[in-house]
Formats: sequence, structure tokens, C-alpha cells
Amino acid sequence: MFQLGKTIVSEEILEREFVCNLSACKGACCIDGEAGAPLEPEETIILDKIYPTVKPFLRPEGIKVIEEEGTYTENEEGELETPLINGADCAYVIFDKNNVALCGIEEAYNQGEIDFKKPISCHLYPIRIQDYSEFAAVNYHQWDICDDACSLGKELQVPVYQFVKQALIRKFGEAWYSELEEVAKNHLK
Repeated sequence: MFQLGKTIVSEEILEREFVCNLSACKGACCIDGEAGAPLEPEETIILDKIYPTVKPFLRPEGIKVIEEEGTYTENEEGELETPLINGADCAYVIFDKNNVALCGIEEAYNQGEIDFKKPISCHLYPIRIQDYSEFAAVNYHQWDICDDACSLGKELQVPVYQFVKQALIRKFGEAWYSELEEVAKNHLK
């Protein structure tokens, strides 16, 4: 672990390799798991605001869940997350013609309808952020459904921190990411 500003960063994000391989996993991270995508408090306000614009991009079952439960839910620990369809698919998930799970929010963004790409936790994956009172922990999250992404990352020689560069900049800023690159250069020597 090393410290960058008010973050404690796992060396795994420098050492591990990762590139999403949607043709292999079919977007399983959006349809598997025990909870919705983690949300930051300000993202719940954004989801409420953009929902009418995102709604036409969503599947009927996703719309039904959102309209019954809300644009976000709160779990037993008080953590905010996206609602799920039957305890599985994220309510915002859509499928392309090859049955690959995609994000309806991101599709609305890609078509220029909204200026919010998707929840930062989704954008950062496989990095997970845990906020504490004095700092944020930046960790690599290993999940067996991403084994193909690890293999592709190794083949292409793309470290996790480079794969999620735009998301890290979105979360922590350009200066933070530049410092991370310096740490990576020295760490990997």
C-alpha cells in the first residue's frame, strides 16, 4: 500500500493486468452478484434527475423495478446502490444484439442525451473505493467472472490503473493520476 494525497492505494492496481473482455463475459458484472452497483450520495440526486431521459433506453422489467423501488435503493448497512431485477440484473442493464449486458445510462450518455456516463463504481471497476473519515482506500477487486479480463490484460500488458485511467481521473483528478503514474514507474522498476 502507498499513500497519494488522501488516498491509500493498493499496489495490486499497479501490478495486476486487466482489460474488460465483453465478448467472453457478456457483461456478467452487471447481472451477477448479490447487490446493485454502489452509489455515491450525489449520484442518487443525478439518477433521480436523469431517469426520465434514461427511461426510454431501459428494458420494461428495469423500468418496473425502478418505478416500484426508486432510482436507487439502500441496503441493510445503509449503503446506496442501484436496484436489482429479481435480485440479479441491475435495473439499468440493457442487452445488445449479441446478448451482452450494457448500461442503459451509458447508452443515453453515448447518444448525447445526458452528461453523466454511469455510476463511478461501475466506471472504476475492477477498482473499488472504500471511504473512511480521513482517507479513501483504493483497492483491486478480484472476481472470478473477470478471469477473461485478467487474461486479456496480461496478453495486452495493460495494468489495472491504466485500464481505468479515465475513471480514476474522474474520481480523483488529473494531478492525482499523474502522481499515480510516477509511483507506478518507480514501483515497477
